[in-house]
Amino acid sequence: MTKELWVKPKKEQGELREFIDEVKELTDFFLISDWKLISESKPPGVKVVSKTGGDLKLVDHVYDSSPETCLIVEVSSREDEKKILEGSSRGCPYIIVKCLNWKIIPLENIIAKLHGKTKIIAEASSLEEAQTLVNVLEIGVDGILIETGNPEDVKRLMEVMNRSINRLELNSAKVVSIKPIKLGARVCLDTCDLLSEGEGVLVGCQSSGLFLVEAEVHGNPYVEARPFRVNAGPPALYILVPGGKTRYLSELKAGDTLLAVKRDGTFREVELCRVKIEWRPMKLVEVEYGGAIYKTIVQDAETVRFVARDGSKSVTDLKTSDEVLLYIQEGGRHFGTLVKSERIIER
Repeated sequence: MTKELWVKPKKEQGELREFIDEVKELTDFFLISDWKLISESKPPGVKVVSKTGGDLKLVDHVYDSSPETCLIVEVSSREDEKKILEGSSRGCPYIIVKCLNWKIIPLENIIAKLHGKTKIIAEASSLEEAQTLVNVLEIGVDGILIETGNPEDVKRLMEVMNRSINRLELNSAKVVSIKPIKLGARVCLDTCDLLSEGEGVLVGCQSSGLFLVEAEVHGNPYVEARPFRVNAGPPALYILVPGGKTRYLSELKAGDTLLAVKRDGTFREVELCRVKIEWRPMKLVEVEYGGAIYKTIVQDAETVRFVARDGSKSVTDLKTSDEVLLYIQEGGRHFGTLVKSERIIER
């Protein structure tokens, strides 16, 4: 679902038009204190919310059916939540929510009750807070409002919001070789979150082809499920991280941010709680896709599972001709960043 970006310009009247011109392609609505400040010089296609006019009228209360209004509510108690629910029931299409103390719990309540009925726009005081709000209840709010006079803030916020809704294209690749190898170090990534069935991290021997290795979400008679953990492989493997970059597993530590990816390609950011390295027997798995061979190494254990379109399979049960999910990207990285002009070969 596309998230909306709303901006309250922190500019004087003389600079307002210039600021709007610079960020109008990124912004869905501008919140302007007085419609007269922009009414005569509003660029084509720009949408404005104001108490005195515009495309949507900003109101503090909704008294009747109001399809062209935007309710704004400061939330500090359950009574304020009731005001939001009432505004939605009266047909208000947008509601700006500003949480004064508790930020997450009130929004969780509102999203749970109004998702798909009224668009909830949350006011954020920083880019970090915006990143949290777009993922509340996993669904997230419908949009973010930020007050700024810096075009770079708007651009960075758009990048944050795009990361919350983007989807990676995962391909089914055929297993062509499975080979036991000797003892090696393997890295368990213990996150601060709980991952779900079909969700894990993208890792591999080559940055151009990364395998979706599932979190330990499946229990068995010998060990309980550990849905916070991904047994990812040797320290030298690449792992995909936010911003389209890769890192080595050896670099990761508590507090780092990872990408948790689901089999449908959707992803979210999770924080790392612990890195646990132990020495275990390993296996090399090779797959073929598009005429190229891609490889990864994992611990030879029943709890290590590769994600496929219709489930997942333990590396101990994996056979040639099975298919697993693979993320293909342009390979060759310098400190995790793609350098297009640099020639790098990885085998």
